[in-house]
Amino acid sequence: MRGLLFDLCDELTRRYRDQTRRFHLAPDYFRAVGQALRLEHFSHWKVVGWIEELNDLVYFLDVQQQLNKEQFRASFAESFLAACEEQFYEHSYLDELFPNRKPEPARLPARLSSLCTRLARSVTQESMFLVLGLPSSWFEQHKRRGKLTPFDLAPNFERAELSGWVAIGLEGARVELRQGRVVPTQWLKHPGPRWPCGLALGPTIIYRKDKTPARIVPTTGNVAERIQRARMVIEQAWPEGYCNLARLTNRIVPLKAKGVVSFSYRHRPGLSFINCFERDDLDLIDDLIHENSHHHLNLLLRQAALYHKDQNQEIFYSPWRRSLRPLRGILHATFTFTMGAILFEKLSTWAKSGNATLTPQQLLRARFRCLEEVESVRYSLKDLAHAHTLGWLTPAGWGLVSSLKREIEKVWKRIAPFERAILRTKHGAELKRHRKELAIARETYGPARE
Repeated sequence: MRGLLFDLCDELTRRYRDQTRRFHLAPDYFRAVGQALRLEHFSHWKVVGWIEELNDLVYFLDVQQQLNKEQFRASFAESFLAACEEQFYEHSYLDELFPNRKPEPARLPARLSSLCTRLARSVTQESMFLVLGLPSSWFEQHKRRGKLTPFDLAPNFERAELSGWVAIGLEGARVELRQGRVVPTQWLKHPGPRWPCGLALGPTIIYRKDKTPARIVPTTGNVAERIQRARMVIEQAWPEGYCNLARLTNRIVPLKAKGVVSFSYRHRPGLSFINCFERDDLDLIDDLIHENSHHHLNLLLRQAALYHKDQNQEIFYSPWRRSLRPLRGILHATFTFTMGAILFEKLSTWAKSGNATLTPQQLLRARFRCLEEVESVRYSLKDLAHAHTLGWLTPAGWGLVSSLKREIEKVWKRIAPFERAILRTKHGAELKRHRKELAIARETYGPARE
């Protein structure tokens, strides 16, 4: 990431000099930030997200240059739409550039310029507060000359930053720009040998009834206490999983959102958005591991190519979404829900030893969830094996899938003794229904629908 940052700064200075001026970008300052950051900071969610957004901006600046020179804009817009559908599947860029999923060449220049303006403002603003104590003479000079885009003090839902406040540094402190009031980082776990980057608690995002974010507020109540309890349960029931959580998760943003599941962003490693209000303690434990598993797989995807020839074809049935998904979606789900199955089995074994703090109802649900996830993971492992026969998985990808298969079979051997007891409970009918749905899906879609 460090090398990428400096390469991008060089491109802004050379190839995109005119656009750099037009959008008030500051490659020299970006370079200074990169030189001031320590090497380990380049895996932090704020720094990774900032550099990736800058990389996206440079890509769109290049597209803008090509568009300005293009004589046949209709065909260019068609090709660009196809490229965006491939590269930005389920990304807001696609909606901003092609909201109607049509080329619309006459509207493309303005939409592209608007997107570049937004990204330029975002990367500039975020860069200004990444390194505390960095000389601000450049910033003040350009602000006086009117060459710097004013700060946007609206709430930032992707980074969970409150309206009127700016995050400073990497650890989660924030400052109110108008009054200068500073709020320090709220630590759940201070940085140390057991949790290298520490675990910070961010503000809460409140959602509307239509499941869209409405506002961001300081986190209050017993949220911190609940997360601490969940963390300690994981540490005692599954020490290996806890170590992985400590390595890969460093900030939690609570969500107050009915019907919204927890989530994370590929380009914000270590930042987990967790629904902490309408779900119980077992759900909280599960969500912490689930989002950490996304961080884990995203890290593996940065280190090695696991699949290829994934053209966003939605041909694999997802037992979790009950709809067709592309290969990478199935790989992500299989990985994360294998980790979930391991977690539920560990909680079951821990409870059997008499050390559990889960209620009997939660323990019963954990065992049911384990059996349910074993069935779903086994289903998708067959599709991933089929993808391997099609040549869609790399050797590294197939190695990962093979290891997941071994792990899920270990889980099955340990949870199988509880199957009969679960089938006699209220969860029995649900498990039978789930198995029937998977059988119907297999008959309908086969190993994969081509």
